[in-house]
Amino acid sequence: MAKSTKILVKKVPVTVKRINDQDYVSLTDIARFKEDYQTDDVIRNWMRNRNTLEFLGIWEQLDNEGFNPVEFDGFRKQAGLNSFTLTPKQWVEKTGAIGIESKPGRYGGTFAHLGIALEFASWISVEFKLYLIKEFQRLKEDERMTLDWDVRRNLAKINYRIYTDAIKGHLIPDPVTKEQASHTYANEAALLNVALFGITARQWRDGHPGTKGNIRDDANDAQLVCLSNLESLNAELIKQGLPQRDRLQKLNAIAIEQMRILADQVNIKRLKRN
Repeated sequence: MAKSTKILVKKVPVTVKRINDQDYVSLTDIARFKEDYQTDDVIRNWMRNRNTLEFLGIWEQLDNEGFNPVEFDGFRKQAGLNSFTLTPKQWVEKTGAIGIESKPGRYGGTFAHLGIALEFASWISVEFKLYLIKEFQRLKEDERMTLDWDVRRNLAKINYRIYTDAIKGHLIPDPVTKEQASHTYANEAALLNVALFGITARQWRDGHPGTKGNIRDDANDAQLVCLSNLESLNAELIKQGLPQRDRLQKLNAIAIEQMRILADQVNIKRLKRN
């Protein structure tokens, strides 16, 4: 997906963008379905709700290692009081939250992780939430089709194979260890990184001090193709209710199999994109 794109939900343009490899949706745009001009007030009224705070706090505790529970408890104790107010900016600055991003200015606005955005949409209108899910799914399907075309185009440009086992071994992941399988990962992105690359993004950064970008920026196209497949498979495994440990082991086995196939077809160097 491009840096940001728009989907049309009940005649309301809603912006979707990628932040840290995750989909974030504009709460400002969603709020326009309820109130076209006072979107900030709509978001603040939602955030001062006790149930909303409980939801946001649990989300952060599950997905954010840097979340500040002390500040969260302070907000939770005040929730429900007539005098209590809370803005997205205050929430982020006080608690270190990552599920919401808020920036001022004409091209700013408040964005939230997809799961949080759907909770907000449900508070606005259950009907709007259902249409949002439908349009988001359509967007992801369009992205998948575009990716498939790009992959075929790039692979068609490759005119020689990988000849040495040493190079193949560099591409093919190692089986996950018992320690990796028993570890609880903060988010799905970390789980997928371990399944394919054998390390988390944080471990990669620790091993590449001063390097710009991240572990996925450093990946070659074969690995990116495999990663896209793993993301889709992981979504299905989550629907099946498989625990994180089992999903990691299954995804790692699939990554090894797919990279063996791709290693026979693609160049170790990253393909230059047009």
